[in-house]
Amino acid sequence: MRRRDMFRAVLAGTGTFLGLRVVRAAATEPTRLKVAYHLSDLDKVNFVLGNIKNHYEGTGGKVDIVLVVHGPALAAFKSKGISAAVSGRFAGLVQQGLEPQACANTMHGMDISLADLLEGFHAAEKGGVVKLAELQSQGYAYLRP
Repeated sequence: MRRRDMFRAVLAGTGTFLGLRVVRAAATEPTRLKVAYHLSDLDKVNFVLGNIKNHYEGTGGKVDIVLVVHGPALAAFKSKGISAAVSGRFAGLVQQGLEPQACANTMHGMDISLADLLEGFHAAEKGGVVKLAELQSQGYAYLRP
């Protein structure tokens, strides 16, 4: 074996050979973040929507976000009587990929249907807390601001 070939073999074994370094860099590429936001407090609606906006901006949009809403906070997302600020902010987040989930138990208790909520909501049929646990089991980070 020639010296040059032996040198390349040694470099390849240590991971400093150019071809191997590229492969290793690709393997350490960060995975897409998955985050579940939990919102139940009516007075935190604007705060949470702001957090989600910041989350999209901070990651360059490389994040999957599910917003699970239950309890008193769900009333803030009724399409009738909602403030233009909340409605516009929410619509923009849905365009960025936000997946809003409304607790079916809360919807039933408040006599609200999906048609009564802002566009984009899905029903968490088993309930909001069950949905949050399912998301966590799927690798979503849990945030409750």
